[in-house]
Amino acid sequence: MCGVVGIAGKSPVNQMLFDALTMLQHRGQDAAGIVTSHEGRLFLRKDNGMVRDVFHTRHMRALLGNYGIGHVRYPTAGSSSSAEAQPFYVNSPYGITLAHNGNLTNAEEIHEDLFKTDLRHMNTDSDSEVLLNVFAHEMQKSGKLNPTPEDIFQCVSSVHDRCKGAYGVVAMITGHGLVGFRDPNGIRPLIYGSRETEKGMEYIIASESVAITALGFKVERDIEPGEAIFITSEGELFSKQCAANPEYRPCIFEYVYFARPDATIDGISVYKARLKMGEKLAYKISREWGEEHDIDVVIPIPDTSRTSALELAKILGVKFREGFMKNRYIGRTFIMPGQKQREKSVRQKLNPVELEFKDKNVLLVDDSIVRGTTCNEIIQMARDAGAKKVFFASAAPMVKYPNVYGIDMPAKDELIASGRSVEEIREIIGADRLIFQDLEDLKGAVRTSKVPAVQDFDCSVFDGVYVAGGIDDAYLDELERKRNDSAKKAVGGYIDVNIDAASVDLTGVREE
Repeated sequence: MCGVVGIAGKSPVNQMLFDALTMLQHRGQDAAGIVTSHEGRLFLRKDNGMVRDVFHTRHMRALLGNYGIGHVRYPTAGSSSSAEAQPFYVNSPYGITLAHNGNLTNAEEIHEDLFKTDLRHMNTDSDSEVLLNVFAHEMQKSGKLNPTPEDIFQCVSSVHDRCKGAYGVVAMITGHGLVGFRDPNGIRPLIYGSRETEKGMEYIIASESVAITALGFKVERDIEPGEAIFITSEGELFSKQCAANPEYRPCIFEYVYFARPDATIDGISVYKARLKMGEKLAYKISREWGEEHDIDVVIPIPDTSRTSALELAKILGVKFREGFMKNRYIGRTFIMPGQKQREKSVRQKLNPVELEFKDKNVLLVDDSIVRGTTCNEIIQMARDAGAKKVFFASAAPMVKYPNVYGIDMPAKDELIASGRSVEEIREIIGADRLIFQDLEDLKGAVRTSKVPAVQDFDCSVFDGVYVAGGIDDAYLDELERKRNDSAKKAVGGYIDVNIDAASVDLTGVREE
């Protein structure tokens, strides 16, 4: 999962891009990058690390220009090398930079075509660089010195024809303008906003609405599945549907876990969706465990499950308490290689408030269960803190299948729910009771009558239905080979190459 932003301004955009990336930091803490355009030149800074660590005062001063794009990453394809930090750049044609959130499922196939047919060379294994070169090749085919909006939209249509999977993209065509487009299923989010200034209208494109509103822009709307927008260097905005058969199938895991609760995606409030998840889960507990559920207190696993747990406790008429204090400087555990490392990380990340557990029957609520490693450790922590019984509830259904659209979930055989029953999972994690959300209830929690266009979702991690197609057992087997713990351990959890993105000399790009 990644976060992208693009700004077409009337004044320098370096600080705005930095602030927007800070608002999107939850979508990726592995690397960050910004590129700006000024008088036909590009100014780039990218490296591994958090936004605050990658950009210092000297870097910000060097990022000149009124147009720019930015990216925060955690790696789902390719490696964790700083060479794969985004945005990516190609010199021909025009000088195009691109930042991408998602994952192309046919990247290897396209890579071969780009090399043998399109005569394009790539420096990394990143599918984002593949997508950039597809877009650049299609732009080059148009043969225009000054491409029109229609030329650009035709190139996006060709990208849709060639690229399969999920993508929310911002790209900058040096001297011509800013482009944003979304895959035909709308799996990954992309939103744009505007604001009037004394010098004219400014526009922003971002992965989540929070990056737009925090900068004082007004959210205009979500970019539709398959749609592209183009903001010229003069500040004119054009839009067009570029896909033959677009369909709203946003990733439901955005609402479960990844998006900020104060975000609105495809017109749906993430906060309200999570409230409804808690409500529906509470009703299921009442049905299956009965009114005498024996729960003394509901405690969320910080932070994503808090909203659901709060509503669940209210419906059940049970006390809600904060039982775990979180250390915010530990990374997300389900993408850490090696069980021992994940177990250690959980103990460092959460610390129990013993008085909330002592001599009580506790219901722990989490947003989802992926590997189950953290659940096992957290349940044991609750017991060590004095809980009599520990029940566990997941606001999401059982995660049975790997994600191929930009979330680095582990190989199928490392998913605790793969091939197991609820009772088997309960025994493994050590809970006295365990309950999962039903998939139809989850969909019902996210749907709203205010947004009739969004009726279905990409739920592939729960039901194994990959909405963009082209996923078979051979693909999943290869994915498992690349993602499993043994593969990551073979390179110490990270893969590196002999290129430092902080010192690459790119033709036409000034790297500070």
